Amino acid sequence: MMSSVSIRSFKRTEKNDSLFSILIPSWNNLSYLKLCVSSIQKNSTYPHQIIVHINEGNDGSLEWIEQQTQLDYTYSKENVGVCYALNACSQLANTDYILYMNDDMYACPGWDAALWEDIKIIGNPYFFLSATAIEPVAQSNCSISKNYGTAISNFDEQQLLREYAELPMSNWMGATWSPNIVHRSIWNQVGGYSIEFSPGMYSDPDFSMKLWQMGIRLFKGLAVSRVYHFGSVSVKKIKKNKGYYQFIGKWGMTSSTFSKKFIRRGEVFDGACGEVQLPVILKFKNLVKRLSSAFVNKSLQ
Repeated sequence: MMSSVSIRSFKRTEKNDSLFSILIPSWNNLSYLKLCVSSIQKNSTYPHQIIVHINEGNDGSLEWIEQQTQLDYTYSKENVGVCYALNACSQLANTDYILYMNDDMYACPGWDAALWEDIKIIGNPYFFLSATAIEPVAQSNCSISKNYGTAISNFDEQQLLREYAELPMSNWMGATWSPNIVHRSIWNQVGGYSIEFSPGMYSDPDFSMKLWQMGIRLFKGLAVSRVYHFGSVSVKKIKKNKGYYQFIGKWGMTSSTFSKKFIRRGEVFDGACGEVQLPVILKFKNLVKRLSSAFVNKSLQ
Protein backbone atom coordinates (compact mmCIF):
# COMPACT_ATOMS: atom_id res chain seq x y z
CA MET A 1 0.00 0.00 0.00
CA MET A 2 1.28 3.44 -0.88
CA SER A 3 1.99 5.84 1.95
CA SER A 4 0.88 8.83 -0.11
CA VAL A 5 -0.64 9.46 -3.50
CA SER A 6 -0.37 12.74 -5.39
CA ILE A 7 -2.60 13.13 -8.44
CA ARG A 8 -3.16 16.29 -10.45
CA SER A 9 -6.33 16.84 -12.50
CA PHE A 10 -6.75 18.76 -15.74
CA LYS A 11 -10.34 19.48 -16.76
CA ARG A 12 -10.45 20.92 -20.27
CA THR A 13 -13.90 20.05 -21.60
CA GLU A 14 -17.37 21.28 -20.69
CA LYS A 15 -20.58 19.31 -20.26
CA ASN A 16 -21.97 19.00 -23.78
CA ASP A 17 -23.61 16.25 -25.80
CA SER A 18 -21.19 13.53 -24.70
CA LEU A 19 -22.90 10.24 -23.83
CA PHE A 20 -20.29 8.29 -21.84
CA SER A 21 -17.32 9.36 -19.75
CA ILE A 22 -14.58 6.92 -20.78
CA LEU A 23 -11.84 6.39 -18.18
CA ILE A 24 -8.51 5.10 -19.53
CA PRO A 25 -5.60 4.44 -17.14
CA SER A 26 -2.25 4.40 -18.96
CA TRP A 27 1.27 3.59 -17.80
CA ASN A 28 3.98 4.43 -20.34
CA ASN A 29 2.00 2.86 -23.20
CA LEU A 30 1.93 5.79 -25.59
CA SER A 31 1.57 3.84 -28.85
CA TYR A 32 -1.32 1.78 -27.43
CA LEU A 33 -2.94 4.81 -25.84
CA LYS A 34 -2.88 6.69 -29.15
CA LEU A 35 -4.48 3.75 -30.95
CA CYS A 36 -7.12 3.34 -28.25
CA VAL A 37 -8.13 7.00 -28.28
CA SER A 38 -8.08 7.13 -32.07
CA SER A 39 -10.33 4.07 -32.33
CA ILE A 40 -12.87 5.62 -29.95
CA GLN A 41 -12.88 8.87 -31.89
CA LYS A 42 -13.32 7.29 -35.31
CA ASN A 43 -15.41 4.20 -34.54
CA SER A 44 -17.92 5.50 -31.99
CA THR A 45 -21.51 6.22 -33.01
CA TYR A 46 -21.90 8.93 -30.37
CA PRO A 47 -19.60 11.62 -28.96
CA HIS A 48 -17.97 10.75 -25.64
CA GLN A 49 -15.85 12.42 -23.01
CA ILE A 50 -12.42 10.74 -22.81
CA ILE A 51 -10.50 11.01 -19.53
CA VAL A 52 -6.98 9.54 -19.36
CA HIS A 53 -4.85 8.93 -16.31
CA ILE A 54 -1.13 9.23 -17.05
CA ASN A 55 1.03 7.16 -14.70
CA GLU A 56 4.61 8.51 -14.81
CA GLY A 57 4.36 9.44 -18.48
CA ASN A 58 8.10 9.24 -19.08
CA ASP A 59 7.63 7.67 -22.53
CA GLY A 60 6.23 10.87 -24.05
CA SER A 61 2.62 10.19 -23.07
CA LEU A 62 2.51 13.17 -20.72
CA GLU A 63 3.67 15.55 -23.45
CA TRP A 64 1.21 13.94 -25.86
CA ILE A 65 -1.81 14.26 -23.57
CA GLU A 66 -0.96 17.89 -22.84
CA GLN A 67 -1.39 18.60 -26.55
CA GLN A 68 -4.75 16.78 -26.83
CA THR A 69 -6.96 19.64 -25.69
CA GLN A 70 -10.14 17.67 -26.45
CA LEU A 71 -9.19 15.16 -23.74
CA ASP A 72 -9.37 15.57 -19.97
CA TYR A 73 -6.69 13.91 -17.89
CA THR A 74 -5.20 13.23 -14.50
CA TYR A 75 -1.50 12.71 -13.80
CA SER A 76 0.74 11.13 -11.18
CA LYS A 77 4.55 11.18 -11.19
CA GLU A 78 4.57 7.55 -10.05
CA ASN A 79 2.46 4.56 -11.04
CA VAL A 80 -0.48 4.71 -8.63
CA GLY A 81 -2.26 1.70 -10.14
CA VAL A 82 -5.64 1.29 -11.73
CA CYS A 83 -7.82 1.90 -8.63
CA TYR A 84 -6.48 5.37 -7.78
CA ALA A 85 -6.35 6.20 -11.49
CA LEU A 86 -9.97 5.32 -12.18
CA ASN A 87 -11.23 7.11 -9.09
CA ALA A 88 -9.30 10.24 -9.98
CA CYS A 89 -10.58 10.20 -13.57
CA SER A 90 -14.16 9.68 -12.43
CA GLN A 91 -14.06 13.01 -10.59
CA LEU A 92 -13.84 14.77 -13.97
CA ALA A 93 -16.85 12.99 -15.51
CA ASN A 94 -19.33 15.19 -17.37
CA THR A 95 -21.90 12.49 -18.11
CA ASP A 96 -24.22 10.07 -16.30
CA TYR A 97 -22.32 6.97 -17.43
CA ILE A 98 -18.86 5.85 -16.28
CA LEU A 99 -17.09 3.50 -18.70
CA TYR A 100 -13.72 1.93 -17.95
CA MET A 101 -11.52 0.90 -20.89
CA ASN A 102 -7.94 -0.39 -20.94
CA ASP A 103 -5.38 1.52 -22.98
CA ASP A 104 -4.44 -1.64 -24.92
CA MET A 105 -7.91 -1.92 -26.46
CA TYR A 106 -9.17 -0.95 -29.90
CA ALA A 107 -12.86 0.00 -30.06
CA CYS A 108 -14.64 -1.60 -33.03
CA PRO A 109 -17.33 0.31 -34.96
CA GLY A 110 -20.68 0.49 -33.17
CA TRP A 111 -19.26 -0.66 -29.85
CA ASP A 112 -20.97 2.18 -28.01
CA ALA A 113 -24.30 2.05 -29.85
CA ALA A 114 -24.82 -1.54 -28.70
CA LEU A 115 -24.25 -0.56 -25.07
CA TRP A 116 -26.52 2.47 -25.34
CA GLU A 117 -29.37 0.49 -26.90
CA ASP A 118 -29.28 -1.98 -24.01
CA ILE A 119 -29.13 0.81 -21.44
CA LYS A 120 -32.23 2.43 -22.96
CA ILE A 121 -34.09 -0.88 -22.89
CA ILE A 122 -33.14 -1.49 -19.24
CA GLY A 123 -34.58 1.91 -18.35
CA ASN A 124 -33.03 2.22 -14.90
CA PRO A 125 -29.50 2.63 -13.44
CA TYR A 126 -29.33 -0.80 -11.80
CA PHE A 127 -27.07 -2.65 -14.21
CA PHE A 128 -23.48 -3.54 -14.97
CA LEU A 129 -22.65 -4.10 -18.65
CA SER A 130 -19.46 -5.21 -20.38
CA ALA A 131 -18.40 -5.18 -24.01
CA THR A 132 -16.88 -8.34 -25.48
CA ALA A 133 -13.14 -8.51 -26.12
CA ILE A 134 -11.58 -10.16 -29.15
CA GLU A 135 -8.15 -11.46 -28.11
CA PRO A 136 -5.23 -13.20 -29.85
CA VAL A 137 -5.75 -16.00 -27.34
CA ALA A 138 -9.01 -15.79 -25.40
CA GLN A 139 -8.26 -15.25 -21.71
CA SER A 140 -11.70 -16.51 -20.68
CA ASN A 141 -14.97 -17.81 -22.11
CA CYS A 142 -16.21 -14.20 -22.02
CA SER A 143 -13.95 -13.26 -24.93
CA ILE A 144 -13.53 -14.25 -28.58
CA SER A 145 -10.33 -15.94 -29.70
CA LYS A 146 -9.08 -14.48 -32.98
CA ASN A 147 -5.58 -13.19 -33.67
CA TYR A 148 -5.36 -9.83 -35.43
CA GLY A 149 -1.99 -9.06 -33.86
CA THR A 150 -0.24 -9.54 -30.56
CA ALA A 151 1.24 -6.02 -30.63
CA ILE A 152 0.81 -2.79 -32.56
CA SER A 153 3.73 -3.79 -34.78
CA ASN A 154 1.75 -6.69 -36.25
CA PHE A 155 -1.82 -5.39 -35.75
CA ASP A 156 -4.00 -6.05 -38.83
CA GLU A 157 -6.59 -3.33 -38.38
CA GLN A 158 -8.16 -3.74 -41.81
CA GLN A 159 -8.75 -7.46 -41.42
CA LEU A 160 -10.25 -6.85 -37.99
CA LEU A 161 -12.63 -4.26 -39.43
CA ARG A 162 -13.69 -6.67 -42.17
CA GLU A 163 -14.36 -9.58 -39.84
CA TYR A 164 -15.09 -8.42 -36.27
CA ALA A 165 -18.89 -8.31 -36.62
CA GLU A 166 -19.13 -11.85 -38.01
CA LEU A 167 -17.21 -13.65 -35.26
CA PRO A 168 -19.68 -15.90 -33.39
CA MET A 169 -20.52 -14.99 -29.80
CA SER A 170 -23.59 -14.90 -27.54
CA ASN A 171 -24.47 -12.45 -24.81
CA TRP A 172 -22.95 -13.70 -21.57
CA MET A 173 -23.51 -13.58 -17.85
CA GLY A 174 -21.26 -11.93 -15.33
CA ALA A 175 -20.02 -8.55 -16.58
CA THR A 176 -16.80 -7.77 -14.72
CA TRP A 177 -13.89 -6.86 -16.98
CA SER A 178 -13.43 -3.73 -19.04
CA PRO A 179 -14.77 -2.26 -21.13
CA ASN A 180 -17.55 -2.00 -18.58
CA ILE A 181 -20.13 0.64 -17.81
CA VAL A 182 -22.24 1.73 -14.85
CA HIS A 183 -24.45 4.69 -14.11
CA ARG A 184 -22.54 7.40 -12.29
CA SER A 185 -24.97 7.29 -9.35
CA ILE A 186 -24.11 3.61 -8.82
CA TRP A 187 -20.38 4.29 -9.18
CA ASN A 188 -20.64 6.97 -6.50
CA GLN A 189 -22.71 4.80 -4.15
CA VAL A 190 -20.10 2.01 -4.10
CA GLY A 191 -17.19 4.45 -4.03
CA GLY A 192 -15.56 3.48 -7.31
CA TYR A 193 -12.70 0.98 -7.23
CA SER A 194 -11.31 -0.13 -3.86
CA ILE A 195 -7.85 1.34 -3.28
CA GLU A 196 -6.89 -1.46 -0.86
CA PHE A 197 -6.48 -3.59 -4.00
CA SER A 198 -3.83 -1.27 -5.45
CA PRO A 199 -2.23 -1.53 -7.89
CA GLY A 200 -5.29 -3.46 -9.03
CA MET A 201 -5.23 -7.27 -8.98
CA TYR A 202 -8.75 -8.54 -8.14
CA SER A 203 -10.18 -5.02 -8.08
CA ASP A 204 -12.52 -6.03 -10.92
CA PRO A 205 -14.38 -8.83 -9.08
CA ASP A 206 -14.29 -6.66 -5.94
CA PHE A 207 -16.13 -3.89 -7.83
CA SER A 208 -18.70 -6.42 -9.07
CA MET A 209 -19.15 -7.73 -5.54
CA LYS A 210 -19.79 -4.20 -4.27
CA LEU A 211 -22.49 -3.84 -6.92
CA TRP A 212 -23.98 -7.18 -5.85
CA GLN A 213 -24.01 -6.08 -2.21
CA MET A 214 -26.00 -2.95 -3.08
CA GLY A 215 -28.59 -5.01 -4.95
CA ILE A 216 -27.46 -5.01 -8.59
CA ARG A 217 -28.43 -8.29 -10.27
CA LEU A 218 -28.12 -7.47 -13.97
CA PHE A 219 -24.55 -8.40 -14.96
CA LYS A 220 -24.52 -8.70 -18.76
CA GLY A 221 -21.83 -9.00 -21.41
CA LEU A 222 -22.94 -7.77 -24.83
CA ALA A 223 -21.78 -9.86 -27.78
CA VAL A 224 -22.26 -7.12 -30.37
CA SER A 225 -20.29 -4.49 -28.47
CA ARG A 226 -16.74 -5.40 -29.38
CA VAL A 227 -13.18 -4.29 -28.80
CA TYR A 228 -9.87 -5.81 -29.76
CA HIS A 229 -7.66 -6.46 -26.75
CA PHE A 230 -3.93 -6.93 -27.19
CA GLY A 231 -3.75 -8.48 -23.75
CA SER A 232 -2.81 -6.94 -20.40
CA VAL A 233 0.17 -4.93 -21.60
CA SER A 234 0.51 -2.99 -18.33
CA VAL A 235 -0.27 -5.91 -16.02
CA LYS A 236 2.86 -7.71 -17.22
CA LYS A 237 5.03 -4.86 -15.87
CA ILE A 238 3.70 -4.33 -12.35
CA LYS A 239 4.48 -5.83 -8.97
CA LYS A 240 1.13 -7.43 -8.20
CA ASN A 241 -0.80 -7.18 -4.95
CA LYS A 242 -2.01 -10.39 -3.26
CA GLY A 243 -5.53 -9.78 -4.51
CA TYR A 244 -6.65 -13.40 -4.27
CA TYR A 245 -6.20 -13.39 -0.50
CA GLN A 246 -7.43 -9.82 -0.10
CA PHE A 247 -10.70 -10.72 -1.80
CA ILE A 248 -11.25 -13.74 0.46
CA GLY A 249 -10.43 -11.72 3.55
CA LYS A 250 -12.85 -8.96 2.57
CA TRP A 251 -15.78 -11.00 1.28
CA GLY A 252 -15.44 -14.40 2.95
CA MET A 253 -15.28 -16.34 -0.29
CA THR A 254 -12.98 -16.76 -3.27
CA SER A 255 -13.46 -14.62 -6.35
CA SER A 256 -14.04 -17.89 -8.22
CA THR A 257 -17.01 -18.73 -5.99
CA PHE A 258 -18.48 -15.29 -6.56
CA SER A 259 -17.86 -15.38 -10.32
CA LYS A 260 -19.19 -18.90 -10.88
CA LYS A 261 -22.05 -19.09 -8.40
CA PHE A 262 -23.30 -15.54 -8.03
CA ILE A 263 -22.82 -13.67 -11.32
CA ARG A 264 -22.24 -16.91 -13.32
CA ARG A 265 -19.55 -15.28 -15.42
CA GLY A 266 -19.21 -16.70 -18.92
CA GLU A 267 -22.50 -18.60 -19.09
CA VAL A 268 -24.92 -17.75 -21.90
CA PHE A 269 -27.02 -14.79 -20.78
CA ASP A 270 -30.49 -15.73 -19.55
CA GLY A 271 -31.52 -12.67 -17.54
CA ALA A 272 -30.80 -11.11 -14.19
CA CYS A 273 -28.97 -13.22 -11.62
CA GLY A 274 -31.00 -14.99 -8.97
CA GLU A 275 -30.33 -15.32 -5.27
CA VAL A 276 -27.71 -17.88 -4.29
CA GLN A 277 -27.60 -20.69 -1.75
CA LEU A 278 -24.13 -22.21 -1.62
CA PRO A 279 -23.73 -25.93 -0.94
CA VAL A 280 -22.49 -26.73 2.56
CA ILE A 281 -19.25 -28.25 1.26
CA LEU A 282 -18.48 -25.07 -0.73
CA LYS A 283 -19.19 -22.92 2.32
CA PHE A 284 -16.75 -25.07 4.30
CA LYS A 285 -14.06 -24.79 1.61
CA ASN A 286 -14.43 -21.02 1.57
CA LEU A 287 -14.21 -20.90 5.36
CA VAL A 288 -10.94 -22.82 5.29
CA LYS A 289 -9.55 -20.52 2.60
CA ARG A 290 -10.69 -17.46 4.52
CA LEU A 291 -8.87 -18.64 7.64
CA SER A 292 -5.70 -19.34 5.67
CA SER A 293 -5.95 -15.98 3.92
CA ALA A 294 -5.96 -14.23 7.29
CA PHE A 295 -2.34 -15.20 7.81
CA VAL A 296 -1.37 -13.91 4.36
CA ASN A 297 -3.27 -10.65 4.79
CA LYS A 298 -1.71 -10.10 8.23
CA SER A 299 1.75 -10.44 6.68
CA LEU A 300 0.85 -7.75 4.14
CA GLN A 301 0.01 -5.16 6.80
